Amino acid sequence: MKKIIKNPAQILTINSDGQGFKRGTHLEDIGLLENHSIIIENEVIKDFIPNSRINKHKADEIIDADGKVAMPGLIDCHTHTAFAGSRANEFRQKLKGTGYEEIAKKGGGINTTVDAVRKSSFDELVKIVKPRIDNYICQGVTTLEIKSGYGLSFYDEVKLLQVIKHLNSITEIDIVPTFLGAHTYPREYKNDHSSYIDIIIKEMIPYVANHKLAVFCDGFCEKGSFTAKEIDLIFTKAVEHGLKLKLHTEQFNNIGGLQVALKHTALTVDHLEVIKEDDIPLLAESNTIAVLLPGVSFFLDYEYAPARKLIESEAIVALATDFNPGSSHISNMSLIMSLASIKMKMSMEETLSAITLNAAAALDLGNTCGSLEINKAADFAIFEVEDYSEIVYSAAHNLNCMTIKKGEVIYNKNRE
Repeated sequence: MKKIIKNPAQILTINSDGQGFKRGTHLEDIGLLENHSIIIENEVIKDFIPNSRINKHKADEIIDADGKVAMPGLIDCHTHTAFAGSRANEFRQKLKGTGYEEIAKKGGGINTTVDAVRKSSFDELVKIVKPRIDNYICQGVTTLEIKSGYGLSFYDEVKLLQVIKHLNSITEIDIVPTFLGAHTYPREYKNDHSSYIDIIIKEMIPYVANHKLAVFCDGFCEKGSFTAKEIDLIFTKAVEHGLKLKLHTEQFNNIGGLQVALKHTALTVDHLEVIKEDDIPLLAESNTIAVLLPGVSFFLDYEYAPARKLIESEAIVALATDFNPGSSHISNMSLIMSLASIKMKMSMEETLSAITLNAAAALDLGNTCGSLEINKAADFAIFEVEDYSEIVYSAAHNLNCMTIKKGEVIYNKNRE
C-alpha cells in the first residue's frame, strides 16, 4: 500500500546518512526539508518528493499534514513505566527537605514501590500500565523502553517482564523490555547481598534470557545499591546469556560504575549528573551513549548532567524521561525537551536529535528508526505547528496531533 504524507510545512529528517546516531556537534543537523511530501510503502519510508511532483504519484491514502511539522516519532529510551502504587507521601517529605537517599535508607524509596508491585496481580499491573502507554502514544512516541526492577524477587521480576511483553503485544508501538533486577536490594536481603546477587546471576538472568523476556540487562551502581564489583559480576553473566547492557551510574556518587560500563562496552550509561570532568573524554571516545535525564534533576531539585561538555567532547548524547514513581514522576516529553534546552543548555536542534535518533540508538535501533531516511520505519510524530521551534518552546504542552507507526495512523487528535 502506498501512502503520502502531504505538504507538511517542515520535515525534520534528523538524517544520519546511514550511521544510526549523531555524535557531538552533528546533533545540530536536523536535516530540515520544506516544500516536500513523504511517500510510504510497506511500512517504510520510500521517498521524499518536491510538492511540485506530487500529482505524478498515485496513493492509496493521503495523510494531510498541511501547515504542520513532520518529524521522526519520539522515543523514550529510559523509563520505569511498569509500577504500582504512589510515592506522593515521600514527595511531601522531599519538599520538607528529606533527601532521596535518606528516604531510601529508612526503608522507603524503591522498596515502597516493590511492596505495591508484589501485591499486584498480572492483570492489575496491565490495567495500571496500559493508560501510561496510551499517554505516550498521544505525545508522538512510537518506541518506548520499559524496565522491570520493582519486583526484586524471581517471581515478581518475571511477572513484571511478562506484563511488559503482553503490553507490547496489545499496543501499536514498539516496547523494548529491560531487566533491572539489580535496582536495589530488597528488604529481605538488606544484610545478605551475596545471596541476592546469586539469585540474579543463577536464576533471574538465565530465565529472562532463555524466555526472551528482555533485550537489556540494567543495574544501579550507587552507594546504597550495587557496587562496581557487584555490577561487574552481574554484567559478566548477562553477556554470557546474550543480553545487552545499560547502567544507571554517576547519579549521586562516583563509585566506579562508568569504568565497569565501559569495560563491558555497555550500550548506554544513564544519569551522569555527577560524572567527573576527567571521565568525559573516556566516554566521548567510546560508542557508549550518554542518556541524560533532566526530569530527575528537576524533580529532585538536583544538579543537571553536563550536557554541553559531553556534546562539545563529541559524545553521543540521548534524552529520556526516566518516568518513575520516586525520582522523576514525569512522562511529559515536551517538558523533558524544554528542560534540556533551558537547564542543560542544549540547542533546540540538539534536543530534537537526542530524543529521536540518539534515543533510538540507545535502544540499538538507530539503523531502523529514529530518523526519517529511505527504507527506515515509517514512524512519525506530526506536530500542529508551522515551525519546529514551537515544539521545544511550548514547555509541557503536547502539540502532537498525529502519531504514525509503520505507516499507520495510531493516534489522531482530530478524530477523538
